[in-house]
Amino acid sequence: LPSSVPGLGAALDACAGMWVNVEIKNDPTEADFDPTDAIADQTMELLIARDEHERWVISSFRIETIDRCRAIADAAELPIRTAWLTGVVPTDVVELLTSKGHVALHPWVKLLGRDVVDACHAAGIEVNTWTCDDPERMAELLDWGIDGICTNVPDVALSVIAARASEP
Repeated sequence: LPSSVPGLGAALDACAGMWVNVEIKNDPTEADFDPTDAIADQTMELLIARDEHERWVISSFRIETIDRCRAIADAAELPIRTAWLTGVVPTDVVELLTSKGHVALHPWVKLLGRDVVDACHAAGIEVNTWTCDDPERMAELLDWGIDGICTNVPDVALSVIAARASEP
């Protein structure tokens, strides 16, 4: 990486006091793909050393990568939260996530339906969607009880949330 790009530790320092989604990129279609998931091991080593487990959730599109993070957290007996990022949500997503110990689903907003949110919530799984920049869709997601919305327009999301809070 160029020297202008901070490492994970520096990025977490810059986000002191904030909740952070640590997304691990390890896509089999990319040139730097690592089938051994050493990136998961390195990420978990850094996060465990920081001892701020409540501050983050670790996510990845590659289920095997996030499974590796879950195994490391479990072996260390630490309450580190893991989530699966996905575009298409399989019909067995609740069973898949609960059987592997993951606590959240991060589905693509365009393919997210209320049935998925309801099923996940019934099983104690949080749902944090990506990337929603439309205020009407944000309001709909909030009506569904969404746990989190990744957005490029946080000011718009905060306005939608504030407007809802002021409703009788």
